[in-house]
Amino acid sequence: MKHLPNIKQQLSTLLSLPSISSALPDYDMSNKGVIDQIASWCETLGFKVDIQCIDKARGKFNLLATLGSGPGGLILSGHTDTVPCNIEKWQSDPFKLTDKDNRFYGLGSCDMKGFFALALAAIEKVDARQLKAPIFILATADEETSMSGARALATLGLPKARAAIIGEPTSLKPINMHKGILMEGIKITGQAGHSSDPELGNNAMDAMHTVISELKDFRQQLKQEFKHTAFSVPSPTLNLGCIHGGDNPNRICGQCELHFDLRMIPGMNTEQLRQRIQDRLDRVAKQTQTDIEFYRLFDGVDAFASGENSELVALAEKLSGHGAEAVAFATEAPFLAAANIDTVVMGAGSIDQAHQPDEYMAHDQIEPMVKYIGQFIKHYCL
Repeated sequence: MKHLPNIKQQLSTLLSLPSISSALPDYDMSNKGVIDQIASWCETLGFKVDIQCIDKARGKFNLLATLGSGPGGLILSGHTDTVPCNIEKWQSDPFKLTDKDNRFYGLGSCDMKGFFALALAAIEKVDARQLKAPIFILATADEETSMSGARALATLGLPKARAAIIGEPTSLKPINMHKGILMEGIKITGQAGHSSDPELGNNAMDAMHTVISELKDFRQQLKQEFKHTAFSVPSPTLNLGCIHGGDNPNRICGQCELHFDLRMIPGMNTEQLRQRIQDRLDRVAKQTQTDIEFYRLFDGVDAFASGENSELVALAEKLSGHGAEAVAFATEAPFLAAANIDTVVMGAGSIDQAHQPDEYMAHDQIEPMVKYIGQFIKHYCL
């Protein structure tokens, strides 16, 4: 029987394959190298491998690998991309594994290339001949930006598995709930003119002032309407992130643009939220006689909540010794949960290290997670 490289060697290889996902083309990279490497290791273990092209121009790919057959089974899911990094702020090369202070340092070490190495280490201990239900490995593209990989999988049809583990860094604690996120833009077009006479134009910045007042009022309304005490910030949040408008002090502002995000708690409907904002914008457009465009910066991610009687969450709590928690960051979990797959987010490493210089995975998180994955496989596949 062929054996895979050990966890450290696998992680070193994955870190050496840059796969940055960015909305800025100058930083964006293909993830094909990472996908091909994971596929090769999966084939060594006897998996049937399917590589799906998501975006040929940008070189974005998903992997679905299957070991065993039959109904049910367990999905081990993760994303292959990383965020950009400020190399000058790292104490070591982010694309090389650095092993020091009982930590593995590198971009993607915990968020979340490391999960694939841990999952494969657990699977390597399984006798595939004993499988009663399949093991699936999902490796996706662009989680850090558009989640286009997860969206594509949802469209093509996810495996009809019984359960799914998403191995985001959670310090080995099960996460059964997280907020969703919308990122939206508003562009107001008025009429430029000489600032000496306001009647010569229609100030888009003045209209945006009214729009911001409406959004702040809407924020307070949401805070009163929705609350979930499982979250450290129990209400939905609406953040006014950036604004650009005008071109000179002595010209009436002809155009102004605002970007904001809205983080929803479970139970909130994204399309209803957008419609409520649109209704407010329509009133402002009529009142100010400006053209107001409301658009999506990306399609958004729904909030996630496991089922109240989730077998998987109960098992994760039992194995880890931690009660399930809610977090503010978003994952690909809603896409799996929407396919009626019992889903939990749980992995080695801490989210506090993700997206930071000198990202790392602590050594003492590794063996426990490998053990947990093995127990999940035993429960759902053996």
